[in-house]
Amino acid sequence: MYDVHKIRSDFPILSREVNGKPLVYLDNGASAQKPKVVIDAITRAYSQEYANVHRGLHFLSNLATDRYEAVRGTIAKFLGASDENEIILNSGTTEGINTVAYGWAMQQLKAGDEIILSVMEHHANIVPWHFLRERQGIVLKWVDVDGQGNLDPQAVIDAIGPKTKLIAITQCSNVLGTMVDVKTITQEAHERGVAVLVDGSQGAVHAPVDVQDIGCDFYAITGHKLYGPSGSGAIYIKKERMAEMRPFMGGGDMIKEVSKDSVVYNDPPMMFEAGTPGIVQTIGFGTALEYLMEIGMENVAAHEAQLRDYAIAKFQGLNWLNIQGQAPGKAAIFSMTLQGAAHAHDISTILDKRGVAVRAGHHCAGPLMDHLGLSATCRASFAMYNTTEEIDILVDALELAHELLA
Repeated sequence: MYDVHKIRSDFPILSREVNGKPLVYLDNGASAQKPKVVIDAITRAYSQEYANVHRGLHFLSNLATDRYEAVRGTIAKFLGASDENEIILNSGTTEGINTVAYGWAMQQLKAGDEIILSVMEHHANIVPWHFLRERQGIVLKWVDVDGQGNLDPQAVIDAIGPKTKLIAITQCSNVLGTMVDVKTITQEAHERGVAVLVDGSQGAVHAPVDVQDIGCDFYAITGHKLYGPSGSGAIYIKKERMAEMRPFMGGGDMIKEVSKDSVVYNDPPMMFEAGTPGIVQTIGFGTALEYLMEIGMENVAAHEAQLRDYAIAKFQGLNWLNIQGQAPGKAAIFSMTLQGAAHAHDISTILDKRGVAVRAGHHCAGPLMDHLGLSATCRASFAMYNTTEEIDILVDALELAHELLA
């Protein structure tokens, strides 16, 4: 049985008040709250187990190294990877995608080669490719969504041409909540000799992931959206793709030998993990994933689907509310505007007075905002600990905003 109230009790911050009202935290698409087990793991790591990893021979260094390296296996299990050495630990999706851009794409692509993107991509999955466009003459090809916010896999596949070398695609839009059929895209892309990178920042939060089933070459996740600390994350890279890569950050730990005249790099994945890592952040991230796997991602997905359906039913009674994205099976993410001239920032400010935390702005999705003809939306994004009662509070706060701003 999925006991949301028991889960809520695991998150200390959810018991606090904001502006004299119980906190209703609906900004999970930006960053999720942390359960006590993660907070305790971080505290223990700093207060009882901290030392630098990999280099020391003393007790604390060995202990910290064991704790840190164990997370690689936890992430591999969470993502369904066949080998923990296909997991590169990092600070999050942004670093992961840049690792692919500089470590793989810069070596494999030349001027005129193409990268396919959807218009829904987060800036973290756009800007690194613009760097290659500016510096190496790589061509970016864009695929639009339809009026409901659907991304047709066939439209992505049809965009593949003889010079296409990579498809970089989100599994779940952080604005529309649209879930993308990345498995079909990957299968068809591979038949045409095209690699696929999946941005799983949102996708891994809302449903179980199996990278072997998807078949993708690269899959990036970020810790702070998965109930772990900020500054933590990982990217899965197939072994055969790792073999095609060069390191793009140099420093300690990613080398075997260094002399005045030469350098010998470490073996993957260490080759791509330069310098002292986010030791405690990574340990906390591993604890968060263990917590999620104990609850079961299929159970989290079912709970969030109930929240999504309940919210859709409640929003249908608000004829002055515009929801961006109506794709079937979408995640519990709702970007909205009010009819009239009300700005998203004004809406979110009124909601905040009722203790409701939402996000207002372009959500790091400039091309999608341009496609929708909007400068900003107000986004409510739900998580494993949210309830239908909180949706009712959100609706009441929206009605107040409409009354004040209409």
